[in-house]
Amino acid sequence: MTEFSYFTACTINGFIADSDNSLQWLFEVPTLEDDSAIPDYIDSVGALVMGATTYSWVLEHEQVLEQPDKWHDWYGDRPTWVFTHRNLPTIPGADIRFVAGEVADHLDEVSASAGDRKVWLLGGGELVGAFDDAGALDEICLGMVPVALDAGAPMLPRRITSERLSLVDVRQVGQRLDVRYKVARPSV
Repeated sequence: MTEFSYFTACTINGFIADSDNSLQWLFEVPTLEDDSAIPDYIDSVGALVMGATTYSWVLEHEQVLEQPDKWHDWYGDRPTWVFTHRNLPTIPGADIRFVAGEVADHLDEVSASAGDRKVWLLGGGELVGAFDDAGALDEICLGMVPVALDAGAPMLPRRITSERLSLVDVRQVGQRLDVRYKVARPSV
């Protein structure tokens, strides 16, 4: 069975972007040169899923349309599913699949595209919540950084209690705290 994994950076008070959809707060946190958390995680991933806001942010902030090799350098040839109702540009040479509608309607295709590897749910939090609503959230991996925001996009705007969450791992990486939870699928 394919594992659906939410891997994201967040503030200590649970935001993944500020109220302007900016991640500048994240880039101000010092990182370690030998930090392998993201490359190691990506090695376990067979497909990616993100919402239109996340996809648009990557296009704009990283100027990927002008430099499409960046996408390949980061994600290789993994298929990427973008949930959107907007017409968005495709990154040249990337396997981008735009879909609309309910998450449940696309689970089989997304799962099949990952093969025997994980599906990385990049965000946003509402989309990840929709995957949980559809019974397809197995893991939450947080890179919590020492920043607190007064408003913004919540990490996961759903109620998931400790009866479904099991702490698997905690590691300090420089100023970041990496926390991994197993998420039990809701009983039907």
